[in-house]
Amino acid sequence: MRFPETLRYTPSHEWIEVTGKKARVGITDFAQKELGDIVFVELPEAGRTVKAQQACCVVESVKTASDIYSPVDGTITAVNADLDKKPELINEDCYAKGWIFEIELTNPAQIDNLLTAKSYSESYAT
Repeated sequence: MRFPETLRYTPSHEWIEVTGKKARVGITDFAQKELGDIVFVELPEAGRTVKAQQACCVVESVKTASDIYSPVDGTITAVNADLDKKPELINEDCYAKGWIFEIELTNPAQIDNLLTAKSYSESYAT
């Protein structure tokens, strides 16, 4: 499984790519494989303020529905509207075209509490 080194990860299988005080969030390759074919994504609302580890949207697959949690505190600034028409982008390319939302971080230091690619891989991809 792929776990890009430039990202940070949560134990609940979200990834975050930080650029300054903004970040893009999605679910990991491990998570999308566990879920199976993604059929619907309930995107969060732009402008919504969220806390770290707070459920903010839902991904539905042929197997189940799964809450997606914010990795950090912040305000959601954008969502991937392409997922409305093509939720399978998460299965096809979870780290690029299948991102779910963008967030402006309230406390960038929270990133230090998240897993590195190596620690995530060792814990969840065995």
